[in-house]
Amino acid sequence: MGILDRFKMDGKKVYVTGAGRGIGKACAIALCEAGAEVAFIAQHDDSAEAAAAEAAQKTGARTVWYGADISKPDEVEAMFGFVLKEFGTIDACFNNAGVCNAMEPAEDMPYEALQEIIQINLVGTYLCCQKAAKVMIPKGKGSILNMASMSAHIVNVPQKTSHYAMTKAGVVTMSKNLAAEWAPYGVRVNALSPGYTMTELAASFSQELIDQWKGLIPMGRLEDPDELAGTVLYFLSDASTYTTGADVVVDGGYSLW
Repeated sequence: MGILDRFKMDGKKVYVTGAGRGIGKACAIALCEAGAEVAFIAQHDDSAEAAAAEAAQKTGARTVWYGADISKPDEVEAMFGFVLKEFGTIDACFNNAGVCNAMEPAEDMPYEALQEIIQINLVGTYLCCQKAAKVMIPKGKGSILNMASMSAHIVNVPQKTSHYAMTKAGVVTMSKNLAAEWAPYGVRVNALSPGYTMTELAASFSQELIDQWKGLIPMGRLEDPDELAGTVLYFLSDASTYTTGADVVVDGGYSLW
């Protein structure tokens, strides 16, 4: 198989959580362009439906959509039931859904915010990994990619988001442990750690804060969600069949300092 063929996703059945907007949407559309059939999963039905329709129109790929809150085990169960009913199997997945729900000093962090972010970013991702593995292990192959963050490796400034960093560090460690557990079954697990990305959420912050971030990034700008698509494609395609337990940082050089 030639190198370009290894990146093709023709016939692959894939789901992406948090696919209604931002990084998830951009990468889900890219996977469609590469030939995959993609289930767009988002917490809100309308955003999942709109993103799936846009992808189908742009690429001609088969897309489906489903609304699910991954922090709730029953909704994760229902989501997987839907995807398996539509696709019959799951070859690869990008567990991208997550939140950053507060920017507070650690001593003032509300318990509710702490509980919510752990349940979505860490527990929800773990639940999705469990369910995906149960599909992939009997087949003897599969690729799981989990969304971490450069925040797993650095201290964010000037905003105070210790709770967010904690969950993303957990995702990295979780991915490495699952990679070791499931490697004998042919199931690969990796993590992606982006830097500051110009999503709808980032655009909602003040220009002053965005400018401070830019000043700390050697490349002098935030990344575009599309710039993560190549890395996601690498992990989910046959181009990375010997890569597991990796955590790739894509941050414009931020963590070099």
